[in-house]
Amino acid sequence: MISVIKKRAESLLIPSQVCEYVKRKRKVILNQTQKRTTTSPEETRALARELGEGLAPGAVVALYGDLGAGKTCFVQGLAGAYGVHEPVTSPTFTLINEYDGGPRFFHVDLYRVSSPEEAVGFGLEETMNGDGITAIEWAERAETILPPHTLRVRLLHDVAEDVRVVCIEPGVSA
Repeated sequence: MISVIKKRAESLLIPSQVCEYVKRKRKVILNQTQKRTTTSPEETRALARELGEGLAPGAVVALYGDLGAGKTCFVQGLAGAYGVHEPVTSPTFTLINEYDGGPRFFHVDLYRVSSPEEAVGFGLEETMNGDGITAIEWAERAETILPPHTLRVRLLHDVAEDVRVVCIEPGVSA
């Protein structure tokens, strides 16, 4: 089963593009697609926290994956990188949760959104173009309005092996 999920993960990779984010006088460069494996929610959060520490205000992180793939767990790790200490839960019904930390942190859940136009209607573009960090679950539902610099994170979960394959694809820097 694990070989099936690895093949599926490889099929999701896109050609490498260059993207760099600067935060607190330290430069983190993500210039190619990365594929990592995690074996627990704690490892998934730690990976996200590591990634999050290199993101600058204005970053957009789009998350893709089936139900239970680990998208919310990944967002929890990102939020932790920005000093969010309150519980981070998926805003399935409220659509956007805003958290105070370092820069503002926005957690968006598009599960109940049916089109990019609907996402524009509740202010997603303004949120993404602000000075906070925006993490979007079910991002494929608003793919056409995501900014070019969007960092894409694809999570594939092998339930039998309890392994997650995390593919991190850089966006295009301006």
